[in-house]
Amino acid sequence: MDFRLRPARDLGLAPGERLRSHAREAGLGSLALRSLWRGGVGAYLRLAHRLEVTGQQNLPAGPPFILVANHCSHLDTLALGSILHGEAGRRAHALAAGDVFFRTGATALFAAYAVNALPVWRKRTKAGEIAMLRERLVEDRLVYILFPEGTRSRDGAMAPFQPGIGTLVAGLPVPVVPCRLEGCHAAWPADRRLPRPGKIRLTIGRPLDFAGLPNARAGWVEAASACEAAVRALG
Repeated sequence: MDFRLRPARDLGLAPGERLRSHAREAGLGSLALRSLWRGGVGAYLRLAHRLEVTGQQNLPAGPPFILVANHCSHLDTLALGSILHGEAGRRAHALAAGDVFFRTGATALFAAYAVNALPVWRKRTKAGEIAMLRERLVEDRLVYILFPEGTRSRDGAMAPFQPGIGTLVAGLPVPVVPCRLEGCHAAWPADRRLPRPGKIRLTIGRPLDFAGLPNARAGWVEAASACEAAVRALG
């Protein structure tokens, strides 16, 4: 067995810097808090939204993998996170808009320790940050949840996928699982402060493979296009 002991990636980071770092690793406290949060969210989704999941057998047996889906509500992340159990649930990170969820200390604490989100800074994510996300995905056997449209839809219609998803997956031997959410926009649209009860359906498609694509602009665009087509086909 090839066993290597290495220090935590976030060793030495100041608390505020650690919250917003792509190197952040989970401690016992954050794992316990996230377990409680996930249990509460799962119960809420069953009771208030009667969450119905189709295609669960298409999820890979274990990490690493990526879930991609259409995006029109904060319920989207909760619904996708709720289908991950065991090792996948413990290693799951939502990639969240840094300018929304990591803007203040309070929101950053919640995003980091309850949702286990990692920040993506719109229009200013650096190449080194993308490289770190790619490295951690494979080496730390993580699960990423992300929405390639880049922002929530205001009318429920799905927008084109941005090539940013391609920068994460092109050339990597990591399954990308397309998912389609229905009902989230009606239950909690972007212009509503709090959600209301309403049926949510989640369809999980067969994993996509982008290991053969070049990690360059052409490969990024092709990956984004393939992910978008796969999600649309689930509707």
